Amino acid sequence: MTASRVLLVDDDADLRASTAQALDLAGLRVDGFASAQPALERITGGFSGVVITDIRMPDMDGMTLMMRIHEIDADIPVILITGHGDVPLAVRAMREGAHDFIEKPFSGAQLAAIAGRALDYRQLVLDNRRLRAVAGQADDIEARLVGRSNAMILLRRQLRTIGPSDADVLIIGETGTGKEVVARALHDLSARAAMPFVAITCSALPETLIESELFGHEVGAFPGAIRARMGKFDHARGGTILLDDISAMPLEMQGKLLRVLQDRVITPLGSNVQHDLDVRFIATSRVPLEREVEAGRFRADLLYRLNAMSLRIPALSERVEDIPALFMRLLSEASARHRQPLRQVSPALLAEIARAPWPGNVRELRNMAERVALRLEGAQDIASDTNEALSLSEQMALHERKLLIDSLIRHKGALKPVYESLGLSRKALYDKLSKYGIDKAHFQGADADDENDLT
Repeated sequence: MTASRVLLVDDDADLRASTAQALDLAGLRVDGFASAQPALERITGGFSGVVITDIRMPDMDGMTLMMRIHEIDADIPVILITGHGDVPLAVRAMREGAHDFIEKPFSGAQLAAIAGRALDYRQLVLDNRRLRAVAGQADDIEARLVGRSNAMILLRRQLRTIGPSDADVLIIGETGTGKEVVARALHDLSARAAMPFVAITCSALPETLIESELFGHEVGAFPGAIRARMGKFDHARGGTILLDDISAMPLEMQGKLLRVLQDRVITPLGSNVQHDLDVRFIATSRVPLEREVEAGRFRADLLYRLNAMSLRIPALSERVEDIPALFMRLLSEASARHRQPLRQVSPALLAEIARAPWPGNVRELRNMAERVALRLEGAQDIASDTNEALSLSEQMALHERKLLIDSLIRHKGALKPVYESLGLSRKALYDKLSKYGIDKAHFQGADADDENDLT
């Protein structure tokens, strides 16, 4: 068997080491991870391997990891390692897309055989995608970025040209247009596809710790630095770094980033030793950065450095002709995800969807597809003109119901983050769900707020 890639995720260091050794002896190339997030950063739509993960882990469990992986590519095989009491959960996971599971204790040869079959399946999927592309059918990029408008055809052509290069790229697009989808596609088209893809949301980084988060630090670099820590830039070594919402980066940090982009070296806080940095940078922004430069919020020299290669993602309002096909694609995916039969959508309804404003772009359209798939929304909720016939209290109730459903979709039915994000008590959330006839069982992982439930 030729060497193939397996991502092994298990928080038990001894079991992870022995399992990796057994797989290595079977001719499989294994990368081990103590937690899910670093493994998830290796996953892209073009990932050519398989994932083996323990089902019970802190922070992110195996079920959640599987769902996150399948949001990127539903055809990546995920094999779950279970304890005796987890078998019913693993069986349910099989119905939700797990490739296989194996119960502890297991032999290395048994797991290697399962992994080998999964790798054969994954190779077949990728070969079929390539054959479809050669035959002139929709390839992987067209499947990710749906649309036959001139704007989308141009975007895909630019992606295929820029992707294989090692150039840094700036992506401009409104909220919800799919900037991270484009960034991942660039990564998958490059020679770095097998290496980490590390997404960093600049607006979410704490300003007082941003340099430590990105560059890392040595012991004693600042009060509370009791142990050395590798930064996110080092963690992405050999791969791609996505700087999402780069306009939110503080000016002082922009200067330090500029030096990294120019010199490709970093110095951890508290150290005098520079480290070479072999990465590709992709940055995104919701607003034209030229406007931020004029306002004094963004460095002109950093913009010039990033703007050597740039991509602009069109808003849905600029490609209205794509909306019906895109909605049907999103509805098909949502129906499959929730194990619901695909609803028949009339031409009149599709026309209504195409006419409606979508300020949240593809993200908002996807939420609508989720609601339609779950039979939670109908055509009357799509057009603003229809809502004008409702009373103020009815419109407010309709808006509140949409907010609840969108939050349930976003948090995959986990009630605790829903009521915390909406500023409600647990009882108030249950009352509102009852008032609007919303059944949490319709959503994946509906009981995720239970501390003892892995869903």
